[in-house]
Amino acid sequence: MSDSEALPAEAERIRAGYGFTGPALDLGALLWDGRCLPAAPVRVPLPMLNRHGLVAGATGTGKTKTLQLIAEQLSAQGVPVFLADVKGDLSGISRPGVSNDRVRSRAAETGQSWTPAGFPAEFLALGGLGHGIPVRATITSFGPVLLSKVLRLNQTQEQSLGLIFHYADTKGLELVDLKDLRAVVAFLTSDEGKAELRNIGGLSTATAGVILRSLTAFEAQGMADFFGEPEFDTAELLRTAPDGRGVVSVLELPAVQDRPQLFSTFLMWLLADLFHDLPEVGDADRPKLVFFFDEAHLLFSGASRAFLESITQTVRLIRSKGVGVFFVTQTPKDVPSDVLGQLGNRVQHALRAFTPDDQKALKATVRTFPDSAYDLEELLTGLGTGEAVVTVLSETGAPTPVAATRLRAPESLMGPVDGPELDQAVRESALHGRYAQAVDRESAYERLSERPAAGAPEPGRAQEAAGAPESARTRGKKAPKEEPSLVEQVVGSGMFKSLARSVGTQIGREISRSLFGTARRRR
Repeated sequence: MSDSEALPAEAERIRAGYGFTGPALDLGALLWDGRCLPAAPVRVPLPMLNRHGLVAGATGTGKTKTLQLIAEQLSAQGVPVFLADVKGDLSGISRPGVSNDRVRSRAAETGQSWTPAGFPAEFLALGGLGHGIPVRATITSFGPVLLSKVLRLNQTQEQSLGLIFHYADTKGLELVDLKDLRAVVAFLTSDEGKAELRNIGGLSTATAGVILRSLTAFEAQGMADFFGEPEFDTAELLRTAPDGRGVVSVLELPAVQDRPQLFSTFLMWLLADLFHDLPEVGDADRPKLVFFFDEAHLLFSGASRAFLESITQTVRLIRSKGVGVFFVTQTPKDVPSDVLGQLGNRVQHALRAFTPDDQKALKATVRTFPDSAYDLEELLTGLGTGEAVVTVLSETGAPTPVAATRLRAPESLMGPVDGPELDQAVRESALHGRYAQAVDRESAYERLSERPAAGAPEPGRAQEAAGAPESARTRGKKAPKEEPSLVEQVVGSGMFKSLARSVGTQIGREISRSLFGTARRRR
């Protein structure tokens, strides 16, 4: 008797819920009553990958291999992928896998025709720390809200930092790196600089002192390399290979594992930058990019209400720009409910229930699933490595039945690539010549160092300097003829202009600009 004929009515209903007719990714095979049923595949429709998702589970349950499995199939279907590689074991996606007894057994159980394959990959590294193309951001582009989170400033200090950015915008002072910001803060608290902010609130010496100390401590921890030029263009994440497969961008993070606040906020900057620059596409036949946000709980830990609201807005609106976001963490409770409510696809690996807190987290996780034929409390603690409870959005946008699933084996190498091999791949990358060498040109620090003995820096001087490159934020601005009024200062700020440019195109950009304060670049 075939699996189809042997299935109970409830298992047959689950199988029918995954019988999609369009392009889809194969996750694995249905588990029912202790049996793996290869004739009942569990899949996720390709167009639904921009409806976001969650991959959760305790350490060692197979989350990383799930990311690799999904990323491979997306690449094969021509969809670029971004992977945050916290542990350093996703680089193997660029090399064909190695067959062994476990792989052959898993392939037979799930009905998979396993063939070793490597996929086009680009290796990135924050600030160039590690094996990868350096990913840097200018302070101006990063913006006051994200920088405040990295520096762990409170709300009052964040508002003061926003005022400092506003002043730098109106005066054409480019904040490229940390020394630029430190120079502007020092100037605004000096005798000649205090008057500059008097009409728009001022900057207290105490608050400026906190910001300066935070910047000094931040730099002392080796963080200066992450800010500077050339700034990484997030459009690089949207590339496809000559053979039509999507490029998998692997951001290597092992070198910054001990700086979780930094890398989680940098990931948010990458996502926010993409969000601001991509056009609306509505519902497409495939995503433009799928972005995997590993160790997601670090992003939300200690975040202000305004910061959480901005993340929620970004996740809600970026879907219409063709970008899918998957949060990867240990339990769904790590993700705020407002964000969790935006996630349409779920792959939940096993949970542990050894302590009262574990038991509480388990019950909370079960309540987040639709009604199910399974005893989910029992199932989630009994899943093996490489098994998960899955529910996704169908082709019509309706949730599929909850399905216990034995996941397929990735076809690429399930382990890291050696360091020398990674370094060679980085040197041969088309991006190496563009981003490898750091550049330190004239910006706020140099301008303030050369200023006259009295008075503020002359507005627009940087743009007038012969041969000085235009910045992303000041490009196209003209120097004002006289000191602007408060209204003129606000209207003339880089943040306000970026908002104005986006009116009439996408309201999502206006919302995100008002919350994140990141600077939009011209493509």
